[in-house]
Amino acid sequence: MRPESLPDTLPRRSVLAKTGGCVLASATITGAANAADQLDSGGVSQESFPIREGTSEETTVYVTTADADGPTAFVIGGMHGNEVAGYTAAGKVSNWAIEAGTLVTIPEANAVAIERGTRNDQDGNNLNRVFPEWSTPETKLGRAIWNVVSKYQPDVVIDLHESIGIYGGNASNGVGQAIFTGDGTNEATQVTDFVNRNYVDDPDLAFQVGGFSSPDARPQDLLVHKAARDLGADAFLAETYSGVALEQRVQWHTAIVERLLRDEVSPNGIISESEPSIESQSQPQPTKTAGDESGSDSVKPTAKITTLPTWTSVSSLDKGQTITLDASQSNAPPSGIDCYEWKIGPDGTFEKAGAKVDVTVEGANYPVTVRVRGNNGTSDTDEVTLSTGC
Repeated sequence: MRPESLPDTLPRRSVLAKTGGCVLASATITGAANAADQLDSGGVSQESFPIREGTSEETTVYVTTADADGPTAFVIGGMHGNEVAGYTAAGKVSNWAIEAGTLVTIPEANAVAIERGTRNDQDGNNLNRVFPEWSTPETKLGRAIWNVVSKYQPDVVIDLHESIGIYGGNASNGVGQAIFTGDGTNEATQVTDFVNRNYVDDPDLAFQVGGFSSPDARPQDLLVHKAARDLGADAFLAETYSGVALEQRVQWHTAIVERLLRDEVSPNGIISESEPSIESQSQPQPTKTAGDESGSDSVKPTAKITTLPTWTSVSSLDKGQTITLDASQSNAPPSGIDCYEWKIGPDGTFEKAGAKVDVTVEGANYPVTVRVRGNNGTSDTDEVTLSTGC
């Protein structure tokens, strides 16, 4: 029941109709570098600030504001630390330019769980189960995140997740390849149709729409539940299936966010199908062969791993020691670098993302490999072996 002290909120559709669109700048998002240039070019400004500052849970909030008035969108990733695509995609979104309104992002919500590579934090807390309706969130981190949401009063909330299963109409058996929503079913349907047409080749991986409008929907106490019910926001939780490559999952997430921001908050709620998607402009392109006319598009990145601090030796470490490996010095092709993926340990897979990674040495000879992907679809790897010496 709504507390008497809380005022009724205007239906979000009314707000959107009056304020116009918080839409992405057309044909500008082709990579983080270009987006950063856009943010610096005028018309759009960005600020950032920490929450839970000085604790192990410290993370950063990014607020992008356009000169033109418009609604507010809130995008969050990394609620679960083992859902790499969600926080990788949210990091990309934090660099996007917009034409109107405000874009608030928390790319790495659960810094402790992300550092651990686990779903929950060190105390077993599931961050996405601490947001009861009409009540104070149950953890300090949950309260800090909710304070941000409450401060900016977003019209649209998008939470990015991953699942080890495929949604079959029952959330208890895996929820990948679905967008869950309360009152935004029409928008979610438009977006899933668009993403399935343009990005999903396998019909078994087609995105579906699920609902959480019922107050007793399970699981309970999710951030999107609270945002929809306490604030009247149009809230969406996007889940991708972790059984496909990280690069593909990140692309799906960013395409979903981009379409939700365009379709959801533009006055008519629909963008012409003939208009190219921003994210489609950065889809990996086939590598050209030596017989092709173009040379620059076939240039591969050159992966390179260095240590931080630079004087740290990879061959004389102590077991249990943590070392930072840096791939940001890799040479980029003319098209730029799309992502960095890390395989850690002899039995690892390419999961961790980011230019830098912290690795704890577990054995005498501990291999670590980085794969650097260019925006032109090419890639290169570099490997180091961490050794505890004699």
